[in-house]
Amino acid sequence: MATEIIWKEMFDAHLAWSDKTILVDFWAERCGPCRMLKPVLHDIADRRDDVELLTINVDAPENWELTMQFSVRSIPQVTVFKWWEVVDQFIWALPPEQVEAILDKHSSGDVSAVESQEESEEETQE
Repeated sequence: MATEIIWKEMFDAHLAWSDKTILVDFWAERCGPCRMLKPVLHDIADRRDDVELLTINVDAPENWELTMQFSVRSIPQVTVFKWWEVVDQFIWALPPEQVEAILDKHSSGDVSAVESQEESEEETQE
């Protein structure tokens, strides 16, 4: 399921009430890669019960606050939220398999599993 966000309060409400992994697609009609990525994201959101897609048109004046809040400098930018937190992000049009892999990494319903995975990644980097 996809929802076009048309004001900040609408965005905040979706984050507050959703227990799903939320993909936020910052896009613009003028952007070729955005138009390539759109059907990929919509297809994934339609197929997966654990994912919600929010789309934010960066050219709409009512969305400029969100665009600035998430430091959108290149589009398409997709930010992934789980339990109110940004857990991942990518820029540009990725193939469906890569988007699915990002979602699978965060699909656990247990927030402690995600935190445990992040801690493990940090230990590996040290």
